[in-house]
Amino acid sequence: MHITAIALLLSILGLMLSFFFVGIIPSIPLLILNIAVFMKKKSINNVRMLSISVVGVLLPIIMYLNCYGFSLPYEKEEKLPIISQILYDNYTGLGLDLSFMVQGGGLNKEELVLGKDVNGEVIYFVSDGVDVSEEGVKPAEVINGEGSDEAYENGQKEYTGLDAAYTGIKQELDENSIFESIDSNRDASKSDKELAKKAASDDDMPSYGGLPIGTLILGQYFREDDHNCNPVLVLKNSTGKTCRFECVFTARDEEGNELATSNKTVEAVKDGMLFVFEGRFDKGELGGKMPSMYEFLISKRDPYEKDMYDDVAVFGEIVGNSAFVTAQNTSDKRAKVDAYVLFFDGSELVDCIWMIPRNTGEVCIDPGSSAAIKGDAYYKFDRIETYYTAYEAVGE
Repeated sequence: MHITAIALLLSILGLMLSFFFVGIIPSIPLLILNIAVFMKKKSINNVRMLSISVVGVLLPIIMYLNCYGFSLPYEKEEKLPIISQILYDNYTGLGLDLSFMVQGGGLNKEELVLGKDVNGEVIYFVSDGVDVSEEGVKPAEVINGEGSDEAYENGQKEYTGLDAAYTGIKQELDENSIFESIDSNRDASKSDKELAKKAASDDDMPSYGGLPIGTLILGQYFREDDHNCNPVLVLKNSTGKTCRFECVFTARDEEGNELATSNKTVEAVKDGMLFVFEGRFDKGELGGKMPSMYEFLISKRDPYEKDMYDDVAVFGEIVGNSAFVTAQNTSDKRAKVDAYVLFFDGSELVDCIWMIPRNTGEVCIDPGSSAAIKGDAYYKFDRIETYYTAYEAVGE
């Protein structure tokens, strides 16, 4: 067979293998061969072969950069071998379900019941609130305050150094600033380990629900007052992309009958960021009594708006029995900020407020400006935690 035909067949084979990354191995010598053939005879057929081998080399390189960037391979949450990790990251990013590749690493598959939501996304169901993930949240016994130091060390990696993650603030504040970071409201005498332990719920409220793969529960609370009761979830987007999350909370009686529902949406959550879902149930809708359990079903989809998380900085300050949240829009576009402030008294969640800082229109912050909003808690508290999302305000 003529060398040109052989080079063409091998180039096509190398390109096909490149979709599985290993094609870079035959594609490199084939590229050299096709360059030599092209230099010997410049023809359209030889250009085609050269182009095929160039793509066969570039495709694996692009796949590597998409997985590890400009760094050496490192262990990721899925704990897969290098080639498997590259394939997993690239093809899950295209929407393919490769969860079968994750065995013994990442999410605890033995604890999951897989299914799909209305958008066709794979979800897993958790009982009593929190899924145990080696790289994600702490074990249930630590959530309940009963864990040992060893359990904390093995299961609490995500909470180490979450100071900036709570607020998304990447700048250091001037010591004379009238605004404090959320951290400054905490007891400096406590260790990081003590600060990491989440508050207990007001009640041992049984719960269960469904989460999209790659979404982790970092904190779970249930609070009540004379008029309302509120399940609160603090979650982390570890899906690998920016998502819009939607949640349906359902309150149920002791027999599992539906009492009421509460729908919430969080727009444009950047990968790696934390966000909050709060269910709101009016006790009048519940017949004046507490539910015996509640469920939640969370789904994700592509966001409708453009994420602006990195263009907005949020600051928090406690003044008396109020929280002041100020957002700075450093971009040249109008931004909308959705902030959730959780109020704690010691180890108890006592209140939670959804706050929208704005200085123009209904919900917007002008380019290059800042806006502040005040929220009052109806109960004594000694610290706050603030979570927010920011996205472009279109048509506001």
